[in-house]
Amino acid sequence: MDKRFWGIILVIIIIFGGLIYFNNKNSDSGNSNAQPTNHVMGENSKNITLLEYGDYQCPACGSFYPIVKQVVEKYKGDIKFQFRNLPLTQIHPNAFAGARAAEAAALQNKFWEMHDLLYEQQTTWSESSNPKDYFNQYAEQLGLNVEQFKTDFASSKVNGAINADLAAFNKTGAAMQTPTFFLDGKRIDPKADANEFTTILDAAIKAKQEDKQ
Repeated sequence: MDKRFWGIILVIIIIFGGLIYFNNKNSDSGNSNAQPTNHVMGENSKNITLLEYGDYQCPACGSFYPIVKQVVEKYKGDIKFQFRNLPLTQIHPNAFAGARAAEAAALQNKFWEMHDLLYEQQTTWSESSNPKDYFNQYAEQLGLNVEQFKTDFASSKVNGAINADLAAFNKTGAAMQTPTFFLDGKRIDPKADANEFTTILDAAIKAKQEDKQ
C-alpha cells in the first residue's frame, strides 16, 4: 500500500475524530448536570401539586393559559402549581427560544411575569423569524437588565435547565404532547374548562381530607 492510501486513511480518521469531538462538545453545552426547573406558586395548604408541562408556542397551551391562571388563583391557598418546559421543536420552531426567554427572566426573579407575557403575546412572536427581538422588548417591559437577559438567554445554564425538564418529562413515560398535566404525579387529561379543573381539584382535596381521618 502506497503513501497516498495511508494519507487518505489518516484524513478520514481526522475528520471522523473531529465529528465525534464537536458532537460531544454540543451535547455538553446543555449542562448535563442541570436539575429540572422548580417554578411554583401557591400556599399548598392541602398538599396537592398540579404540574403543567407546556410549550410557549403551542396554540393549545395558549388556550389553556387563561383557564389555568384562573384556576390557580382560585386554589392558590390550597395547592401548589408548577410549570416545566416541554418545547415541541419539531412542530414549534420558536418554542425552545420561548422557553429560553422564560428561564432567562427567571434568573432575574421574573419567571412568572415572562411566562404570562409569552402566552399573552403568543400570536405576536410565535411566527416571527427572529423572536429574540420581541423577547428583548418583553425583558425591557418587565424592568429586567436587558444585557444580562441577552447573556442568560444564550447561556448553557438556561439551555441545561430546559433540557433537564425535557428529560424529567421523558421519565414519566407520557406521550409527548402539550399541555400535559400531572396531579400529585398522576397524569390527568382535563379539557380547557375551568369547571372541569374545579371538579378534579375538589375531588383531590376531598380525598386528601378523607385520608387524614
